[in-house]
Amino acid sequence: MNRTNEPSDEIETITLGHYNQNVEAFWSGTKDHDVTQNYAAFLAPFPKDKTLDILDLGCGPGRDVGYFKSLGHRPVGLDGSEVFCNMARQYTGCLILKQKFLSMELPRHAFDGIFANASLFHVPSQQLPRVLAELYAALRPGGILFLSNPRGNDEGWSGQRYGHYMQFETSRLFLEKAGFEVLDYYYRPLGKPIHEQPWLAIVAQAAAPKAAST
Repeated sequence: MNRTNEPSDEIETITLGHYNQNVEAFWSGTKDHDVTQNYAAFLAPFPKDKTLDILDLGCGPGRDVGYFKSLGHRPVGLDGSEVFCNMARQYTGCLILKQKFLSMELPRHAFDGIFANASLFHVPSQQLPRVLAELYAALRPGGILFLSNPRGNDEGWSGQRYGHYMQFETSRLFLEKAGFEVLDYYYRPLGKPIHEQPWLAIVAQAAAPKAAST
């Protein structure tokens, strides 16, 4: 896997094309995944009785949107794949935004939490600071960003999917530069030795902007 100098919008288009061409296989392969650990970690910082405005970033066919709706929250999905968006609308009855990560138009301070499960690793490294800054702006003060991505030390193509793979320390640097404070992190699947845990999950909070020094 090698780094590429291709334009970011072309990278995004090719990656989305892969998902559009493999919709049924993706849905059948992921709809029954046990992600209860991720749900619990994302929701843990919030008051138990609070109804949350949640953005599911890269919602795919709507599995996680449906789960958050079942808990009584107000989830909104976002995905760059029109096919996934249509499936998610049918599956959940929720608002689903068809937006690409590199050209999002999100309202400011609209969400209590953003759930980015297996999605942000598709953002090229040179675009990640801007995307994280946009997510920070979309969160209410003290809001929570959850992200779970395959970990590694590489960036480039795997077939027709582009990935930017980071270890925890690198991920933390990107988050902190965007204004987030890491609250917790862990590796998945649960209960496996570290070399059999390819997924890194991070819970981060939108920290208050630092006051300008005088």
